[in-house]
Amino acid sequence: MLRAYRLLVIDIDGTLVDRRGNISLEDREALLEVRRSGLAVTLSTGRAVQACWGIIEQLALDGYHIFFDGALVSDPALGREVYARPVDRPTVAEMIEFARRHDIYLELFTATAFFIERETWATEIRRRFFDLEPTMVNFNDIPPSERIIKAQIITASAEEAAGAKKFCEHFDGRLNFSWAKTPAYPTVDFMNVVDPEVSKGRALRALTSHLGIELAEVMAIGDGLNDIPLLATAGLAVAMENAPDEVREVADDITPDVDHSGVAAAVKKYLL
Repeated sequence: MLRAYRLLVIDIDGTLVDRRGNISLEDREALLEVRRSGLAVTLSTGRAVQACWGIIEQLALDGYHIFFDGALVSDPALGREVYARPVDRPTVAEMIEFARRHDIYLELFTATAFFIERETWATEIRRRFFDLEPTMVNFNDIPPSERIIKAQIITASAEEAAGAKKFCEHFDGRLNFSWAKTPAYPTVDFMNVVDPEVSKGRALRALTSHLGIELAEVMAIGDGLNDIPLLATAGLAVAMENAPDEVREVADDITPDVDHSGVAAAVKKYLL
């Protein structure tokens, strides 16, 4: 007999979205059946809200989702927030100064905006793959009232990776860092920078508390290192076949990789 789960939480890149930037027909149909059965479906991602709109619309998802690696839980369609943990402004100011001094390409995100000070090859990835258009500003001109929910550093070269490592060492213990990838750009690393109390697991706890759902009633699917807190918190944890060993070790089950509709396989096994 299938256990009565009430909430399905799914990572996006490498779990739902494949190397071509697509969601398979099998995955889409399976998620439609899940929603028809009465279960809520929540996205859990390091992406900004703006970079998820196309997926939310394609899958006809409503309700709450986890964004920015767990720094924001909101229903973007209705503008409702359950949980938000921005980076404190003195730390933001220090990040800006450090990035400038060490020539590190830094992105700053609010719940509704994406700020950069200069364009690089990474900016074009944002436009082409994530459909994100940046706002070019002097970071010092961002109003203090704006909450910086996440910063991000994107690396591909050894020099860029060295800069990111230096950044991590400088802010160690004061910020939380997690690395994410997308199959469409296998040589590119996306480093999420958030408040030290932020994780997808904490965000899930906030969401289930708000919805009145037990953690045991949650099934989660993910593939990245930033999914480990999510999988460790959910009642049923499923890792993708393409996940690294550290992620697979915390999972209760392994499902086929993102290019073989692993989400659909897991959903059919446990929910349908």
